[in-house]
Amino acid sequence: MILAIVAIVVGLVLLVWSADRFVDGAVGVAQFLGMSTFLIGMIIVGFGTSAPEMVVSILSAMNDAPQLALGNAYGSNIANIALILGVTAVITPVAVKKQAVKQDIPILLVVTVLTIVLLMDGNASFVDGVVLLLAFVAVTTFNILAELHEKRKRKKAKLADNADENSPAEKVSIVKSLAWLFVGLALLIGSSRMLVWGAIYMAHSLGVSDLLIGLTIVAVGTSLPELASSIAAARRGENDLAVGNVIGSNVFNTLVVVGIAAVIAPIKAMDPEVMSRDVPIMSGLTLLLFLICFPFFKSKRAKASRKKNEQFGFGRIGGTLFLILYVGYLVLLGLEANNMI
Repeated sequence: MILAIVAIVVGLVLLVWSADRFVDGAVGVAQFLGMSTFLIGMIIVGFGTSAPEMVVSILSAMNDAPQLALGNAYGSNIANIALILGVTAVITPVAVKKQAVKQDIPILLVVTVLTIVLLMDGNASFVDGVVLLLAFVAVTTFNILAELHEKRKRKKAKLADNADENSPAEKVSIVKSLAWLFVGLALLIGSSRMLVWGAIYMAHSLGVSDLLIGLTIVAVGTSLPELASSIAAARRGENDLAVGNVIGSNVFNTLVVVGIAAVIAPIKAMDPEVMSRDVPIMSGLTLLLFLICFPFFKSKRAKASRKKNEQFGFGRIGGTLFLILYVGYLVLLGLEANNMI
């Protein structure tokens, strides 16, 4: 019991510290490359924090348990939106750039629709996996090209405004930034595993059921890296990083995690709950994220202000709504596990 308590305390301290260092590294890399923190959040932070899901996917497929990869990927996507963005918004309002609302979240919706089309027959074949992986390459390439285009536009705008490009700027050490990025990621994943192990050990010692442990500690534990990095980013005003983290992680989970599982071990008969419960909930949350960010029902003054700043977003009310939906999802899982519905 003492060892479990030590693991929880040390894991929590390391989790908070490594999240800050991880964000430092990501922001430094973005500044050095002259790219937006949103794109860095999608590609590096989002994909990096999804590394545990990818490892689980590969190991599950190699051990003839690809169904676990599906549950892991879609369950993580649900937690990313409902839990991570929910908690982040409750702590501090989430600001989302117009580009994310008009381009990146719709891309995530299209990716989700692609998943539905490919898997609606109840199978995840080798071809389906290849299509998902090719879609991932296409999405990543599109985002990089779009960012390079925006970078050229910003450079032309500066020249048009007679901006002095030789003006002193804060020097960013790419070596130091990359070091913090990779060290922070490794410690994020390691500390989250340490924290989860300690919590599970204590829960077992206190007689808590495996079902409850799975629905709470394990479910939240697999999303701890994304949760910690998103909160750290939002708390420091790097909202682009927090939102890009979630969008990038969900794209990676949907296309790469599921794609790799299908390529290694095609699934000939998926659990019916995947398409009847998890995929619809994941799709609904993705659509809700788009709607809640887009100011359909805002006042003209609020719309004008957002248009000027090119930012949308949501605050504590939206965050609370996401958290309520996530709790409802966990309750649904618990009821189904006990054959109560």
